[in-house]
Amino acid sequence: METITSPTPPIPVHPGLPFVGNTLEYLRGPLPFLNRLQEQYGTNRIVRIALGGLTTILLLKPEETRYVLQENNRNYGRGRSFAVLRQFLGNGLLTSEGDFWRRQRRLAQPAFHRQKLAILAETMIDEAVAWGDRLQQTNRKDPVNVTSATIDATLRIVSRSLFGSVLTDRVDDLSNALASLNHLANNTLINPIRLPKWVPTPTQRAFRQATGTVDSLIHRIIQTRRASTESRDDLLDMLLRAEDEETGERMSDQQLRDEVVTLFIAGHETTATSMAWTLHLLANHPDVQARAKAEVDAVLAGRDRLTPEDLRSLTYLMQVIQESLRLYPPAWAMSRLSLGLDRLGEYAINSGEGILVSPYVLHHDPASWPDPERFDPDRFQPERVKERHPYAFLPFGGGPRLCIGNQFALMEMQVLLAVLLQRFTSKPTGRRIDVQPLITLRSKQAVTVFLS
Repeated sequence: METITSPTPPIPVHPGLPFVGNTLEYLRGPLPFLNRLQEQYGTNRIVRIALGGLTTILLLKPEETRYVLQENNRNYGRGRSFAVLRQFLGNGLLTSEGDFWRRQRRLAQPAFHRQKLAILAETMIDEAVAWGDRLQQTNRKDPVNVTSATIDATLRIVSRSLFGSVLTDRVDDLSNALASLNHLANNTLINPIRLPKWVPTPTQRAFRQATGTVDSLIHRIIQTRRASTESRDDLLDMLLRAEDEETGERMSDQQLRDEVVTLFIAGHETTATSMAWTLHLLANHPDVQARAKAEVDAVLAGRDRLTPEDLRSLTYLMQVIQESLRLYPPAWAMSRLSLGLDRLGEYAINSGEGILVSPYVLHHDPASWPDPERFDPDRFQPERVKERHPYAFLPFGGGPRLCIGNQFALMEMQVLLAVLLQRFTSKPTGRRIDVQPLITLRSKQAVTVFLS
């Protein structure tokens, strides 16, 4: 633990109201509130705010963010919000900590090596083509609800990638239960009054029911797979066979359940949300869409079907995805907790201090992103990426806790968009779309486009 002997300036405090602090200002609009803090305190680099009766330090610049997430990450554990997420995700890679997390990460990492992802790419292409076929059968005169359509596509991809064909008859049950848990967890996060779990409120009963559905389905799949001698190429098989190099141990059924649920949510709901935002942006920026479509057509060169090898050549399409993730990062905020006395830049950080890292704030900082609200995929040209601080762009977190499925999600989006651009041109419906910052950054209204 560091001992700080030299004087340090006080951390700037954003003024608030007695008892409630900045909670009301935050609830009126979390994202505008965070942007105002960036404008007011950007030169200070950090600011202390009070939300829900607790104070937390918001990081405003990439240098301090890298220090917390990477350089001294062992001093910054999971924040208070992760206790809520742990209620339904369990102790998976997103929520676990310390030696247990490091062991789980070692066990799960081989499942996401490039060679393994190349196998899964064929599954993604199969499902993307089938998705395109379904969209072609819709009435082109009607707007397409792409929020629903992308959920359908990513649901099929992640269920096949994780479970093979085992869950085809119950995948909707799992998806609906997880969506319910996501909604309930979000309400719990923003509610300053948290009753004990044993109090039989309607929320607690709904939570237990949805958790029971998830647990029974996942454990049944795990038990069936353990009893089988058949080898598969899906992620569950890779996790079942993963073995600790030091101890020879494998994951328990509960550990498998927690990792599977975490991966299912990340590969399904989160990716679908990002896909919907990307399609919204393309429909409203026909010049960008035309350029991405021309790249897809050139790479396919008249072929009907995409191949995994084609993805490396779709560089502008990847820039489109990255710029969409900049404007609408799904994980728009993440909390940490200082485990010991530390120095962050010129400021002293006490043990027990809450830390808030917001990719949304970093992604909209004019110092890193001139004209930050403008949609411009050329920001991600290789030469421009080299000029920026690496922690100015954090769609999947950073440091050792970088999302293990980041390449899976990027490949999934690239495949779906390539198939869509090959077949359709999307146009805006003129419907207003507002941002809704829940656990992930969703749209308040369904995103709709015309496909021609």
